[in-house]
Amino acid sequence: MTPTRHVLEIDDLSGPEITEVLDLAEQADPPAVLSGRGVAMVFEKPSNRTRNATELAVVQLGGHPVSLQASEVGLDVRETAEDVARTLGSYHRVVCARTFGHATLERMARALDGSGGGVPVVNLLSDEAHPCQALADLLTLRQQLGGVEGRTVTWIGDGNNVARSLAIAVVRLGGRIRLAGPPGFTLAAPDLARIRAAGPGELEVFDRPEPAAEGADAVATDVWASMGQEAEAEERRRAFAGWTVTTELLERAAPGGILLHCLPAHRGEEVSADALEGPRSRVWQQAANRMHGVRGLFLWLVQGADTGPSGPGGRPGAGA
Repeated sequence: MTPTRHVLEIDDLSGPEITEVLDLAEQADPPAVLSGRGVAMVFEKPSNRTRNATELAVVQLGGHPVSLQASEVGLDVRETAEDVARTLGSYHRVVCARTFGHATLERMARALDGSGGGVPVVNLLSDEAHPCQALADLLTLRQQLGGVEGRTVTWIGDGNNVARSLAIAVVRLGGRIRLAGPPGFTLAAPDLARIRAAGPGELEVFDRPEPAAEGADAVATDVWASMGQEAEAEERRRAFAGWTVTTELLERAAPGGILLHCLPAHRGEEVSADALEGPRSRVWQQAANRMHGVRGLFLWLVQGADTGPSGPGGRPGAGA
């Protein structure tokens, strides 16, 4: 019996597996692999793109999405994360969660593994990772640039969960990732080591946005204060002064270079309004690809598992 494949971070998938997921994401008429089945989505954090994208992805695969808010489930308050996972695994083909703590997802995955149900857990966002956003980013880069291999992607701003997942994904697929942020707000040394070890690509670290943007094929950013960091917002605004992605900064990128932002955006803070709405911006295509990316992931997980040893659990190179 092959182990159940959970996707808690983008490097739970090998480079070839990520490519398979992206191929499936671009299928115009995907098979109804979730017909008669449900997908559970637990939301500890508010959601716009994640809930809409994931629910519609399930519908497009013939399934029934069930979204549960924190007050309905009460993770580790009303019942343990393990009990929630086992219960949902009794009904659903896939269990997803958008949580504050990454460890909650890991506990849910272990609980389902222990129950022997073969139900995968998918991370819809945690404090450490956002693999579904990384898939949407990769899909957008593929559509706009032909892929990330040999390309330069620059991240400007906070070294957060989105930055970590995108950096791992780019290096995994043979691209160059540049990370630029002010002191104290960059990814830690263990994260940088993990990114460098993720694949054949390259990592560069910058302490100013201008050289990081020079000649880049894509420039990506995110809010300076993520959910759960609201009390730090003013301090972060001061620390990030001069780090706004503007149209002038984007002119340093390569001809045809694009702007990415996972949204929601705070115009005038991490990105200027004219940059976000300008000709280089691909943020709305990126947002739409949240649905296509997660649909490809569900199709890969379910179709592969249901077809036996040739499915995801039996593919060589997983996690490589």
